[in-house]
Amino acid sequence: MSPITRRILAINVLALALLVVGLLFVGQYRQGLIDSELAALNIQAKLFAAAIGEAAVGNRGSKQHVQAERARQIVRRLSLTTGTYARLILANGKALTDSRMLGGRGGAVQVEELPPPKTDNGVTERISNGFEGLLRHLLRDTTDTTDLSVATKIALKGEYGTAIQSQANGMLDLSVAVPVQRYKQVLAALTLTKDSRQINEAVFQVRLDILKVFGVALLVTILLSFYLARTIARPLKRLAVATEKIRKGHSRHYAIPDLMTRKDEIGELGSMLNDMTEALWQRMDAIERFAADVAHEIKNPLTSLRSAVETVSRVEDSEQQKKLMSIILDDIQRLDRLISDISDASRLDAELSRAKMAPVNLDGLLETLVDLHDVTIDEHGINLNLIRENTGEIVIHGLEGRIVQVFRNLIGNAVGFSPDNGCITLRITNEDAFVKISVEDEGPGLAPGTEESIFGRFYKERPESEKFGTHSGLGLSISKQIIDVHRGGISAQNNVNEEGKITGACFIVHLPQAE
Repeated sequence: MSPITRRILAINVLALALLVVGLLFVGQYRQGLIDSELAALNIQAKLFAAAIGEAAVGNRGSKQHVQAERARQIVRRLSLTTGTYARLILANGKALTDSRMLGGRGGAVQVEELPPPKTDNGVTERISNGFEGLLRHLLRDTTDTTDLSVATKIALKGEYGTAIQSQANGMLDLSVAVPVQRYKQVLAALTLTKDSRQINEAVFQVRLDILKVFGVALLVTILLSFYLARTIARPLKRLAVATEKIRKGHSRHYAIPDLMTRKDEIGELGSMLNDMTEALWQRMDAIERFAADVAHEIKNPLTSLRSAVETVSRVEDSEQQKKLMSIILDDIQRLDRLISDISDASRLDAELSRAKMAPVNLDGLLETLVDLHDVTIDEHGINLNLIRENTGEIVIHGLEGRIVQVFRNLIGNAVGFSPDNGCITLRITNEDAFVKISVEDEGPGLAPGTEESIFGRFYKERPESEKFGTHSGLGLSISKQIIDVHRGGISAQNNVNEEGKITGACFIVHLPQAE
């Protein structure tokens, strides 16, 4: 049994058990039965007292008195009929008659009710009796008790009294005391007593019925709990096993179980784990490709450097040595620049995942880049213009430093391909929930079919006038990665005039505006 199965089972059974335990304490129902029994005893006692007052009261001189023999016969006969225990108490506290005492030649005889005969019908009855005794012991009810003598004194004063007394076996004695009157003169007090056997049996039967229902409900709850746990724990276990195999395995043979048929959170979890696994494999493929590309890019300057170092030791001509040393220095600078760009690209994923985005004023950011270009000495005389085709301030949600890096890369590429005294245009436009920023130059444009490939790693197409190795070819790849993290897009195209001639390249960036 899995831990989640045990938890589901424990919670469901505990909730049901608490409900049943609360129902088993049927105190209000039991108190209602006691009150009904006392009311019935009170009516019977009034009838007893009325019969005694009419038939068993005689005159002794000017005083009235209760005739003991007649009163005894009335009490005995009526108590047998009602199944109660009756006593007639005089004003001096002496018991005149008792329904359990019979007079005879040998003296008074006390009558006691025999317990029901014991039968042994086998193991089933013994188990039933044992369970009944256990239930009575565990769910013993407590009821406030009062003394019968107090109720008797109240009756001798002409009022009606009730009393509840506990027996050693846990039973209760329910009693009422009423005055016996003749012409409003209180002559004695009559007490009627009855045990709570019938009440206890009724309460026990109610509890037994509750337990029967509880047994059925418990069975259904356990079955449903196992079914619920199976629908939750089993697919989660399958997902855990699959992820463990993927973690320890070294191939793509293992896959997350397909739970798409489940239209719930577990199905969604399976789908998300599938997507995550696929993304991890894609990331690993990208890392492998990046590692291969890095090895290839580093190998070229290292090969050139090794060849120049081996050659310089054999060349005696000082001019040739200077050329070789210049090649060695260029290769070292190229390696340094390449390693720096590779380091920046490798840290980019981790930095973008940890950094917290904030509102960025895109208008102010582009204005700053234009001002920075204007104050920088440019030997080629290239102008940078900012054209706004929007109204109001444009704010995006992102990383300001990385957004600056993207536009510096795009502007730097545009400067590199622009002719002397050329013009670069930054154009910003609103497009519904997005903002469009285009960087246009007046250079030769893009080679046909390279609009997508230029965003790949180590793309090396540069102007012929640019010194070899000045750029690592990672700028546009890093820019695309940054824009993707910002849930935007970047693309490239050629600007064409009315005659169909290419007038320059245009890089377009789309970024979502902040809400």
